[in-house]
Amino acid sequence: MNQYPLWKYALIFVVVTVGVLYSLPNLYGEDPALQISGTRSARVDAAVQSKVEETLKQAGLPLKSASLEGAALLVRFADTDIQLKAQDAVKAGLGENYIVALNLAPRTPRWLFKLNALPMYLGLDLRGGVHFLMEVDMDAALTQAQERYVSDIRTLLRDKKLRYVTIARGAQGVEIKFRSSDERDRAREAVHDSFRSLLLKEQDSADNFYLFADLSETEVRDERKFALQQNITTLRNRINELGVAEPVIQQQGDSRIVVQLPGVQDTARAKEIIGATATLEFRLVDETHSVAEAVAGQMPAGAKLYKVRGGGDTLLKNQVMLTGDSIIDAASGIDQQSGGPAVFITLDGKGAAMMSNATRDNVGKQMAVVFIESKSETRIVDGQPVKIKGVKEEVINQAVIKDRLSKRFQITGLDSTEEARDLALLLRAGALKAPVEIVEERTVGPSMGAENIAKGFNSTLIGFAAIAVFMTIYYYFFGILASVALSVNIILLLAVMSMLQATLTLPGIAGIALTVGMAIDANVLIFERIREELRNGNSPQASIAAGYERAFDTILDSNITTLIAGFALFLLGSGPVRGFAVTLCIGILTSMFSAVMVSRAMVNLLYGRRKLAKLPI
Repeated sequence: MNQYPLWKYALIFVVVTVGVLYSLPNLYGEDPALQISGTRSARVDAAVQSKVEETLKQAGLPLKSASLEGAALLVRFADTDIQLKAQDAVKAGLGENYIVALNLAPRTPRWLFKLNALPMYLGLDLRGGVHFLMEVDMDAALTQAQERYVSDIRTLLRDKKLRYVTIARGAQGVEIKFRSSDERDRAREAVHDSFRSLLLKEQDSADNFYLFADLSETEVRDERKFALQQNITTLRNRINELGVAEPVIQQQGDSRIVVQLPGVQDTARAKEIIGATATLEFRLVDETHSVAEAVAGQMPAGAKLYKVRGGGDTLLKNQVMLTGDSIIDAASGIDQQSGGPAVFITLDGKGAAMMSNATRDNVGKQMAVVFIESKSETRIVDGQPVKIKGVKEEVINQAVIKDRLSKRFQITGLDSTEEARDLALLLRAGALKAPVEIVEERTVGPSMGAENIAKGFNSTLIGFAAIAVFMTIYYYFFGILASVALSVNIILLLAVMSMLQATLTLPGIAGIALTVGMAIDANVLIFERIREELRNGNSPQASIAAGYERAFDTILDSNITTLIAGFALFLLGSGPVRGFAVTLCIGILTSMFSAVMVSRAMVNLLYGRRKLAKLPI
């Protein structure tokens, strides 16, 4: 007789029950919602919830529910139109201390949440949003590293009281000019002791003696790697400030970054924030030389000419007092004296000490705040679009140092409160290590995402129905059992992906549809083997046993080869290919369980203890 031991039936029952429970959350759908969280200086609590509810009530925007979930407030709405209007109203009501993110909140019942049964994440192509592929300017990162060494070596030589003529960045790295070979030799020894990673080279020309210091291959590789990782961290901080729920920021290759922002409708705003490279430099004003002479071409040594916002020019010293890297917090507000927009800055410990020392020795002198922004724009040249990179440097504030500055101070001279907010956001998130350029952009609307879900669901359903009809016609009642096993396979596939919190994409739906077609192959092999045993004159019970046992090796071989291909797609592919591979691999594993164990358990329960003259196959 064909019977499983009791423990096998119990195992199948438990697995199927767990599969049903953990696949259920995907049936309830999602609500458009706002996810409200606090920044460093603010906390979300019951008072904030009451304020949000009152703000929405005054704006005439109905909400379905509002609840505190951990450190965030989740407010649900009936549709996306109310959600978008509510975001503007809540942002205005709460101010800048809170991040108001668009989100889609699952409608899963609380009892399922307590079991940690959560729906799968939906990818950008199913949820809607924007996809950016960004290229990091590695040449700019290496240039910044060389500029940093120019400053560091200059400081070193001054501290060691070693004379030099000029020091600047050139084609061969940091270029230092000396009057004698003895001075150069002493400087070389000092630079070698302090910066062992630099490659040093000497060169003589007439009465001038040069020392060149360049980055080693190891340091070039490290600088590139650090620039990429730093940019990923900075982009993540900026996107958190933008208020995007469940963003995807990941490395692609050795110089590219993929950014996916689900639910974002304002793509222009997102591009402006994540693509900008903005920072500040604090420099002393050169008050000893004439600006007019510098404009005419007589540039004094150790100074540089800058444009002033609002018109005019100013002459600043080359030495930087402080950069935006030392800024740990920045908030926009209104200057109490002028009534204009301002940014209130907080420095870290090292930056505060540097600013304190620099301003202590220069009370009564003028200090300028230089705003530096790197952008790329597309212009039409000879009828063809050409991307042009540029760096915008302008003085946004110039004032007399009246007292020694410390950890907190403010800058003014900004055009609008919106610019103050954007600058504060960029400074809080940190400056990009190197400029980035958006080389690919894709936008998927929410309605298109919903249409993709509907099409994917319908294609899988139609495929399942067609297979079920074919199997029933061709294998009679055994075909019905195979269709039940196939439905169990789909349930288990969805359950595993939900438990892993995998992201379902449009290629992932294609993987599910392919799994439905492939999973039935195992039952076809088993049923054909049973038919063959019956034709050979074996009894029905012996044919059932032989069919399942002898077909298993073939099923295992075919699924292992497909699984290997799936692993290769996952390891070597990226983006949509990986989404397809994940679904395919999980589907193969669940189909092995459902097509062999579940289908045989049903056959054993129905026919295992009966004396049969023939089988409905």
